Amino acid sequence: MEQFDAVIIGTGQAGVPLAARLAEQGKQVAILERHRVGGSCVNYGCTPSKTLIASARIAHHVRCAAEWGIHSGEVRIDYPAVIKRVRELVSASNSKITTRFEDNPNITLIRAEGRFSGSVDGLHVVIAGDREICAPQVFINTGTRGQVPPIDGLDDVPYLNNETIFDLDVLPEHLILIGGGYISLELGQAYRRLGSRVTVIEAAAAMLEREDHDIAAAVTEFLKAEGIDILTDTKVTSARRDGAGVIVTVAHGDQLREIGGSHVLVAAGRTPNSDALALETVGVKTDEKGYILTDGQMRTNINGIYAIGDVNGRGAFTHTSYQDYEIVWDHLNGGTRSADGRIMTYAMYLDPPLGRVGMNEKEARKAGKSVLVNTWAMADISRAKEQGETRGMIKVVVDAGTDQILGATVLGFQGDDVVQVFSYFMHTGAPYQVMRDALPIHPTISEMIPTVLGKLKPMED
Repeated sequence: MEQFDAVIIGTGQAGVPLAARLAEQGKQVAILERHRVGGSCVNYGCTPSKTLIASARIAHHVRCAAEWGIHSGEVRIDYPAVIKRVRELVSASNSKITTRFEDNPNITLIRAEGRFSGSVDGLHVVIAGDREICAPQVFINTGTRGQVPPIDGLDDVPYLNNETIFDLDVLPEHLILIGGGYISLELGQAYRRLGSRVTVIEAAAAMLEREDHDIAAAVTEFLKAEGIDILTDTKVTSARRDGAGVIVTVAHGDQLREIGGSHVLVAAGRTPNSDALALETVGVKTDEKGYILTDGQMRTNINGIYAIGDVNGRGAFTHTSYQDYEIVWDHLNGGTRSADGRIMTYAMYLDPPLGRVGMNEKEARKAGKSVLVNTWAMADISRAKEQGETRGMIKVVVDAGTDQILGATVLGFQGDDVVQVFSYFMHTGAPYQVMRDALPIHPTISEMIPTVLGKLKPMED
């Protein structure tokens, strides 16, 4: 049996920097990867999707350039060139991380799936392919994968997911997306702008149910305006091949209809990659969905075993995974940082993007809080008008008792960056009046934050 100081299962956005820092301390680290080094972000998430979205945005703006007084010829999409650029960026990131591991004498990269097989004398044993390794500390960084809903005939259809969509060498003629979440809407808008017909099928009564109604309605409106077919309160009941394409049967109430497409992509939620770890052999506990239970320092119920990244259910984003690493590293070196006080923030990379931090109005109502709220339309912000980017709004929720900002939503031009102004401020614990009285730069989107905060009103019943 090979012994290491630490074993990391998975090379996602928490495991990679942790391996490097442990190696800097002279520790011998084994890091396991069953597929592509770099995890979801590099291979299937942020890097490829945002690269694709960037190409789609350029195409959209060229088509609409006359609105800015610029005229061009017909837009021609060279999809092989688009996807080549996507793959080149993914490959570069993947290769950089791989080289970083292979060139480090303190890191052993093992290309195999890892699973536990018990603990002996304080060492946790992991099977990695044909190797048996052990260490006093094991960090689980296995992430999540797409859920596959129980749809009759789906297993007989060559459906796509957020990973395999980037293997396509041809632009889909008609892309059907099952699920109306972030992955679906981001990719749906991108492929529509690249020239595909796009249909989004969502089982819920409305899109983006976790967002406030006005935010979700605005997103739905501008996606429909771009020609995306959005079906809500609609469930896919079956799927079957149709030559080289696919036909799905959908139900809206008692009404059934068939929709034919060239490709179908399933984006109906995520499930943790914990089922193949044989956690029962070491006694690590999970919740009913399979997410590994941890405390604020990412410690499981078993001494020396940690769960970092999406697999612990404390966040489903690259930035939460990376912060998990920071918290674990701080803990290992005697610090007191904890994820228990984390204020969740995220973005949906539509165009315009949606940024969220903390509570929205819907969540404040559910919590029974007394709050102050204000919404400001992007159409009333000078920079947005000058850019020709007037879709969306800024919305802020403040605790009426403590004067602290509970959350903010920014849907609009640079919304993913603007919302971080709120996030950073919220972490100070200062009352909203401090931000209200700050001096902003003109013309910017964030210059309206003091104005928005200066016109807060009690939330209506």
